[in-house]
Amino acid sequence: MDNLNDELINTISELNLQEDILLSDIPNLDLYMDQVITLFENGLKGSKRSEQDKILTKTMINNYSKDKILIPIKNKKYSKNHIIMMILIYNLKQSLSINDIKVLMDKIVKSFEKDNEESIELEKIYEGFLAIKKCNTEEFQKSMEKKINFIDEKTDFIFKDQHEYEKLLLIVLSLINSANTQKRMAEKIIDKYFK
Repeated sequence: MDNLNDELINTISELNLQEDILLSDIPNLDLYMDQVITLFENGLKGSKRSEQDKILTKTMINNYSKDKILIPIKNKKYSKNHIIMMILIYNLKQSLSINDIKVLMDKIVKSFEKDNEESIELEKIYEGFLAIKKCNTEEFQKSMEKKINFIDEKTDFIFKDQHEYEKLLLIVLSLINSANTQKRMAEKIIDKYFK
């Protein structure tokens, strides 16, 4: 069982959770759509579940723009703020509906539409997000080790013999429960404070 535990802990590194597009990776000059897609594909390729998955497509970008989830595009070029928003949308859409994302992004979009000095500082939001993400990744590793040890104890107690399948199923159920709980909390915050 220790081999499985070690294998599961090592699997965390395969998730590439530390892979990010840093602010310094985003050019200060505006990019065309194909350049934006290439930036995402190169910067986040490790976050794909399979090689053929697409992180960002032309259709996605057009839909974000059409649905006003993205700040207005000028001359078919995308600024640093557009790219930051698309990265945030990419992370949000892993768990939230497009409607919830639209609610979250509405204030940002409106602040840039007015083109006033009170625009929301996306770079600072993104820096904060990256710092929180790094902390969450470290906490996840520790939490996963505790979870595996706890499930080990429970499965040893409940199942007296070989129990690899049961253990793996319980780990998946536990991870999904955590994800569902956090998703529900995010939705409750959106409903209570953003709508």
